[in-house]
Order: sequence, then structure tokens, then C-alpha cells
Amino acid sequence: MEFLNQTELCGIVGRADINTFPNNSSVCNFSVVTEYSTIDKDRNSIIETNWFNVSAWSGRIPLEELYKIQKGVWVKVVGRNRTRRYTTQNGEERTTMDIVAHSVEILPREDVKMQPQKDY
Repeated sequence: MEFLNQTELCGIVGRADINTFPNNSSVCNFSVVTEYSTIDKDRNSIIETNWFNVSAWSGRIPLEELYKIQKGVWVKVVGRNRTRRYTTQNGEERTTMDIVAHSVEILPREDVKMQPQKDY
């Protein structure tokens, strides 16, 4: 049996920064915001906003594509979930989850007719 760990997001880039390392590899760390729409028991519309942290490495994504990832750009990200645990300087144990991108597609703004995902 094969396990599946894949996430697909379509949303807007929040922050984005690129780091280059001495071995000529680069990583673009960016956030993506998505929205999910549902209705409560009183028939009021509720929009749930979620932020995801994404890492895109130059080994998988062409470097010129990484430089196109900027705040306000619509993207489609496909990747895997990664959980990391670390200890703060105060000795507190923390856990964070992010997405390691397999592919990032920049969506042309004029082609984007996205609405929040609906569950009703």
C-alpha cells in the first residue's frame, strides 16, 4: 500500500522571500492565503481564511519561476505537508506545518475568477 501526502492550494501570495545558499541552490519561502465559505445555522455566510507557509526549492522549480512569486500574485501550489518540531530559546516545544512545493504555477490575474470554496 502506498501512502499519499499531497496538498493542492490556489490562493494569493502574502509575503515572499528568496534565500540563496553557497552551493547555488535557492529556496523561496512564501505564504498563501485561501478562503473557504460556509453557512451557519442562521443562514449567515461565514468565510474562513487560512494561511499556509510554502517552501519552493530551485531543484524542483526553475529559478526564474521562483523570482515571479511575489506578494499579491495568484498561485496554484502542489506539494506535500511537512511537520517540523523545534525548541524555542525559552525551552518551549513547538510544532509547525508547512508545504514543500513540487510545482508552483503563477495564475494570470485576468484568468482568475476564483471565489471562496463553498461547502453548501
